[in-house]
Amino acid sequence: MRKTIAVAGILAAVLGAVIVANQLALRQRDYRVLLLRGDDALRRDETFDAIEAYSGAIALRPDSMLAYLRRGETYRRRADRGDLEAAARDFKKAASLDDRAAVRPLEELGDVTYQLRRFDRAIDAYANALRLDDRSARLSYKLALARYRQLDVNGAITALTQAVRLDDRMADAYYLLGVCEREAGRTPEALRAQEKAVALSPALIPAREELADLYAMSDRRGDQIGQLQLLSGLDRDHVDRAVALALAHARAHRWDTAVVVLSSALERSPNDPTLYGALGQIWLESATAREDRVELGKAREALERAASSSTASSETLLLAARAAIEDGEFDNAERTLQNATSHYPVELPALLLLASTAERQNHADAARRALLQYEALVTDDTDFVAHASKIAALSARLDDVATAAEWARRGLDKDPQNVQLQALWRRVSPPSSDQFDGADRPR
Repeated sequence: MRKTIAVAGILAAVLGAVIVANQLALRQRDYRVLLLRGDDALRRDETFDAIEAYSGAIALRPDSMLAYLRRGETYRRRADRGDLEAAARDFKKAASLDDRAAVRPLEELGDVTYQLRRFDRAIDAYANALRLDDRSARLSYKLALARYRQLDVNGAITALTQAVRLDDRMADAYYLLGVCEREAGRTPEALRAQEKAVALSPALIPAREELADLYAMSDRRGDQIGQLQLLSGLDRDHVDRAVALALAHARAHRWDTAVVVLSSALERSPNDPTLYGALGQIWLESATAREDRVELGKAREALERAASSSTASSETLLLAARAAIEDGEFDNAERTLQNATSHYPVELPALLLLASTAERQNHADAARRALLQYEALVTDDTDFVAHASKIAALSARLDDVATAAEWARRGLDKDPQNVQLQALWRRVSPPSSDQFDGADRPR
């Protein structure tokens, strides 16, 4: 009897083990089916069905790093902010489930937190991934990029140095290294990095832009023009490239070459006001330097065409006014400057030129308004005393004694010994106010 009971117990235990093993096998089969179903849905870009399938796989296998990773990648593909948050949670969970070989989920976590502009968390994720795989140039570059966005320039340089040591063919890494070196104030190092970047990737436009700027900073005008010529050839559809090249030639007093560059661009974009504005600026510079009336006429024609555009900037209108002044047409110049000072952002020199032009035309009120607007906009006026004196004098001409006294006092606060302001103060100060006695200033 006892033997029969023992045998029955063993059989029951074996049967139970078989049942459990069978259930585990079925769960494993269903888990794999759901993973395959999710992968198939993702290939068809059916992200909702893919997420549902991967979620089912997670329900069967909560310890599956792969299921969390793939669901996170699917959430990230949808790119909605809420989906990015969900992706970050899944990547973090996937990394925690396989902390010894979690390079991929940690990298994906870094990518998605970078997209969410949480650069400190991206830095942590990439750094943790690098602890598992310190031979990855790609991870070092991503860490550098996150540190750069976190304003840690020196930390970015350290990571980029490691990246290019591991992979000397990474043009993007050299480009970012050049940007960081420039921000750190190391121009020679920045130049070497950008030259390496364009050597590796000749069509890398941002690197050539940086290189052109660095050559200009180093007073290597010929090299700067060379880069601008290459940029113009690589990006012919953008007229700004031709404008930058032409203006660089003009700064080197190669006005005829600059005109040729813009004329060629105008053949491709015959109605572009930006090109006419640049052409007018170059004709004006050349006419002034050579005292050439024919070139001045060409400058006025080009600038008037640019200024007539509804998109004309304050800078373009200022140039048109300067050309009119060179041609002796002060009424035209004043009207153009009034227009220039109503276009934002206002070119501050336009306000000063308007003040002097209006005063020449005996329009004291317009001249004073321009100077007052200038003082309201400028942050640090190195000629404040001269401008305060002019505002005070114009106000006195307009019989606005209170404003004249205020600006005379403000000027004298900066320069108590100014004889012109002392005389103005005596003319316009109220009878009850303290007068100057020698070098004393009013209180």
